[in-house]
Amino acid sequence: MAFTVISNSFKDGDYLPTPFILSADFGFGCAGGNKSPHLKWSGAPEGTKSFALTCYDPDAPTGSGFWHWLVVNIPANVSELAEGAGGTDGKLPAGALQTRTDYGAPGYGGPCPPEGDHPHRYLFTVFAVKTDKLPVSADTSAAVVGFNLHFNTLAKAQIMGLFKR
Repeated sequence: MAFTVISNSFKDGDYLPTPFILSADFGFGCAGGNKSPHLKWSGAPEGTKSFALTCYDPDAPTGSGFWHWLVVNIPANVSELAEGAGGTDGKLPAGALQTRTDYGAPGYGGPCPPEGDHPHRYLFTVFAVKTDKLPVSADTSAAVVGFNLHFNTLAKAQIMGLFKR
């Protein structure tokens, strides 16, 4: 069985609905609900001891993309995150840890590309990890989380949402 991820919030390749777009509270000019989407995965390989999740925009005009969400140490018996799990009052599984995004703090930060720019891709990637816990903290940068994932990933599954304004 292949390792896959799906969502009840959007279909792969579709535009992300307003509830999942960055809210006006962030001051970037978007007015969405800033709610993380539902994600469900299956088919993780044998030896998976935890999962990690990232949301990354490779099209951001930064030279290095933009990290919108990072969650590590999701227990191996978990295969789904509910809508809104990435919020400050979200319900992540016990032991899961959100780390710092490019907005400067842990937690989901929705899409908000520059006005008039081409559609941006938002890659929601679930990683099957071969360790129970990655040696990171809530303040760890996305680059360091990525470094740790590079050496501890057994498989990846991905779903893509789009957004343009």
